[in-house]
Amino acid sequence: VQLQASGGGLVQPGGSLTLSCVASVSIFDFSTMGWYRQSPGNLREVVALTTNSSGTDYADFVKGRFTVSRDNAKNTVYLKMNNLAPEDTAVYYCNVKAYWGKGTQVTVSS
Repeated sequence: VQLQASGGGLVQPGGSLTLSCVASVSIFDFSTMGWYRQSPGNLREVVALTTNSSGTDYADFVKGRFTVSRDNAKNTVYLKMNNLAPEDTAVYYCNVKAYWGKGTQVTVSS
């Protein structure tokens, strides 16, 4: 399974970005997919999870700002990020089971 994340970039505080993660195989049978992030000097941490039953779970630090979704027909998971803050700066990775994408850099700075 290959996961290709995209959509990162440089954005000002308060701005928005939408990340996409396209899988090389059908994600229909993957019950849980997730987004994680890692900033320099810190451990990788979970940001948001989405399940096939349309369930979602979020880290406390993104609740109300980020929205995770999936489109099984497109083998794609999305992370819509609003009201971004400098502390959201990190490399964002998508994950399913033991598979990780290469990550996409998100930088929040004025």
